[in-house]
Parts: sequence; C-alpha cells; structure tokens
Amino acid sequence: MIKFILYNIRSAFNVGSILRTGEFLGFKDFYLVGYTPSLENRRVIKTSLGAEKNLDIFRVKRILPLLKKLSKEGFKIVSLECPRDREFFKDKICYFYHFKPYSKMAILLGNEVDGLNYNILQLSDKIVEIPRQGKIKESLNVAISFAIFTSYLRFGWENQPSKTI
Repeated sequence: MIKFILYNIRSAFNVGSILRTGEFLGFKDFYLVGYTPSLENRRVIKTSLGAEKNLDIFRVKRILPLLKKLSKEGFKIVSLECPRDREFFKDKICYFYHFKPYSKMAILLGNEVDGLNYNILQLSDKIVEIPRQGKIKESLNVAISFAIFTSYLRFGWENQPSKTI
C-alpha cells in the first residue's frame, strides 16, 4: 500500500499534475499538508482534469503528527529529495532505480524551492533521489520527479539505466 504526502507544495498546477499522474498510474491515497493548495483551488481542479474524483484526498494541517500516525500504522516514510547534507544522510540515500519498495510506505514530496527540511528527512526511513546527468539545474520540478519515481514503482525497469545516453 502506498500513500503520498504533498508537503508545502506552492504551485496548484504542480498539485493538480501530481494528482492526475497518480490517478493515471493507479495510485489512490494523497495527503495535502501544510500550505499545499487543496481541492478548493480551481487551478488544482483544472490541472487534474477530473482525476481528483477517483482519488482519496485528505487535507492535513501539520506534518509531524501525520508522519507519526503513519509510522505507528506500519508505514515506512520515503522522501523523494536530494538532501543538501549528503554525508549526514548517507545511510538513508539511494537512487530511485535501486530503491526496493516497502509493502506499506508513505512517499513524501516537498516544497519546490526549499525541498524537505532536515527534521523531516531525519524521520524518513529512506531518501530517494533521481540522479542528475545534466549540468544546468540541480533538481527537477516536483511533478516531474513524482512522475519518474511513480512510473518506476508501477512498472520497474527491465534493465538498470546506464550512466550516459
């Protein structure tokens, strides 16, 4: 069972895109946490193109009680992030194509600019990142990262990706 937590996502368009992609790939449970735009925002509805009608979407104000609740229910917390303090989190970090899914997991996506803060990353059981091959940007749009990772979770890979294309 997989649940998704969208924490302090700024853009309603990103939220709608994540909901649409999640529904397309057959995922169901989404938590909108903090100041993440909710279904009352017309931009979320416009971008999700009706996908929200097939999803279980929960509005939650505070992240820490939610993470503690899900952990208590046996969910592993998986953060999709490129942590700044790589040395501190080195035992938790893995590339998405090496990630072995848990039977129950809550996947956490953070703010487009600031990502997930240090305290939240400490609570994570695993930190998954998409390795960068290019030189221009250090990260991807959160909706694109979500699409890459959830596609991998849904379909996997026949072969491991190569370092260069």
